[in-house]
Amino acid sequence: MGKRKSGRNVHGILLLDKRIGISSNKALQEVRRLFNANKAGHTGSLDPLATGLLPLCFGEATKVSALMLDDDKRYQVVVKLGVMTDTGDAEGVIIDTRPVPELSLFEIESCLQRFTGVIDQVPPMYSALKHQGRKLYELAREGKTIARAARRIRIFELKLLSFAGDQLALEVACSKGTYIRSLVEDIGFALDCCGTVTALRRLAAGQFSITVAKTIEELSAMDEQDLYNNLLAVDKPLEAIPFLNLSDIHAINIRYGQTISHEPAGAGTVRLYHDTVFLGLGERLLDGRISPKKLFNLNI
Repeated sequence: MGKRKSGRNVHGILLLDKRIGISSNKALQEVRRLFNANKAGHTGSLDPLATGLLPLCFGEATKVSALMLDDDKRYQVVVKLGVMTDTGDAEGVIIDTRPVPELSLFEIESCLQRFTGVIDQVPPMYSALKHQGRKLYELAREGKTIARAARRIRIFELKLLSFAGDQLALEVACSKGTYIRSLVEDIGFALDCCGTVTALRRLAAGQFSITVAKTIEELSAMDEQDLYNNLLAVDKPLEAIPFLNLSDIHAINIRYGQTISHEPAGAGTVRLYHDTVFLGLGERLLDGRISPKKLFNLNI
């Protein structure tokens, strides 16, 4: 007999303002205990050095977490020029130092412009990407370096916030798959020195903003009702997808995994509802039928 779950069936998304010095998983477990939730996951790790927006998914919301990984992100980052570490941030061991040239504002702005748009980026060794079944950071800790293929990313905006001595503060809006540590290192090299991240804060992920996120201290001070009031609906990240309201019989068919006929015809993913209850995602076929793609059960 399987182990019986002792927690609650909690469904929804909570926007956490992660504090510095802890892993994303530790932050998740702290909030999970507050809700006493059976099932939980986060969407896109933040390094212990980083703070800011970390969307947490509970219960059936974990089914949309993979889709949220594709969201664009926005960060503020502080860069120390003239220093390079093995991890690409201040938590690592210094492996190189170089003099910082006298830089004009024009030179810095021109450099940042070169990294705006579609660029190719080599992921860092200290990352969760895998090589032959092992995470790269595990190999890096053993002193090993593996050749990594460059990946195409997009930097939508790269704005200089401040510049003093060897310190740069930047705001970055970027596509999925972007490593800010690698971006900072590349900018450092382009400025004829090197660079490392000393502070990083995520400001936004997809449609979600840090302005409405809660810290663990704020959550811990809430009663049960206030905690639940801070949960966003499971389908909140899917609002850009077209939706359909289904009849009673069609809702039953979809719940049983059956394809249904529905007009108008067309192709693509669609959100499915019945009496305002979110049923899940369907795939609209060219012949007018809809097949279930990912179903949700918010009653469990």
